[in-house]
Amino acid sequence: MREPGAPLPDLAIEARGLEKTYRGAGKSPPKQALKGIDLAIPRGSFFGLLGPNGAGKSTFINILGGLVVKTGGQASIWGFDITADPRNARGAIGIVPQELNMDPFFTPYESLEMQAGFYGVPKAERRTDEILDAVGLLDKRDAYSRTLSGGMKRRLLVAKALVHTPPVVVLDEPTAGVDVDLRKQLWAYIKTLHARGVTIVLTTHYLEEAQELCDTIAIINHGAVIACEPTPQILRRLDKRTLVIVPQTALEAPPPALADLDAVLRKDGALAITYGSGARTVEGLLDRVKAAGVAIKDLSTEEPDLEDVFVALTSGQ
Repeated sequence: MREPGAPLPDLAIEARGLEKTYRGAGKSPPKQALKGIDLAIPRGSFFGLLGPNGAGKSTFINILGGLVVKTGGQASIWGFDITADPRNARGAIGIVPQELNMDPFFTPYESLEMQAGFYGVPKAERRTDEILDAVGLLDKRDAYSRTLSGGMKRRLLVAKALVHTPPVVVLDEPTAGVDVDLRKQLWAYIKTLHARGVTIVLTTHYLEEAQELCDTIAIINHGAVIACEPTPQILRRLDKRTLVIVPQTALEAPPPALADLDAVLRKDGALAITYGSGARTVEGLLDRVKAAGVAIKDLSTEEPDLEDVFVALTSGQ
């Protein structure tokens, strides 16, 4: 444990040259899941860890949680090296797994009590009912876990990850299969944790969630970090905007005079022109549209979102 009064670490999680190679089964060749990952996740951040399926995200998380043994490199959690000081490293992190793994014959109360025992939390210091109340499961305190809905089971996993009051919480696809209302409740509680100083690491395929919540985003592809930047900065990676024009008179196709532009006619009848902001201006595009004989009823511009950046980076564009 960290000594009382000792300064808090600047980094919640740090990885340097982290590697993992899985041995091939039979005649299959070895597979390198992580290829020298370098990541520095600041204390108190809301950090997004994104990547396509098979990119290495789960391997990275499982190494931090002690479920997978690294092949090379170093990693530390809250300043504790996962190899030299695994007990304190694991005590500093709470991981909400993607899989709904729980004992169906335990109640939520029993599940949290058992989890607290695993982490050596004294009975007098346990906050089982408080945590169940915080995630909206206090009324299901004594129900068997097998009777809970999918969303309730997901919240129970969050509760189990918090029994030892970790300063770092990793959420691996926490809202997969969760309806909109439960998703809002879950995020409201996670935001409360973050406001208290807990470092949150999020993996998700709901990229709009990551864009809204995360202050920094890293993208992993084929076992390597291909981007790690503050969210506003990573969104600026795509130098593209879309000018959307609603014409006064319906068009059957983009005007031939605009053939040299990336112009498409959308299903709603709007003319969309995608352009590089460094190469063209809206004023110049509007002059071209008017010269092509298109009378403008309304117009707007669309900025690239995280999904656009994600697709461009992971596809190598």
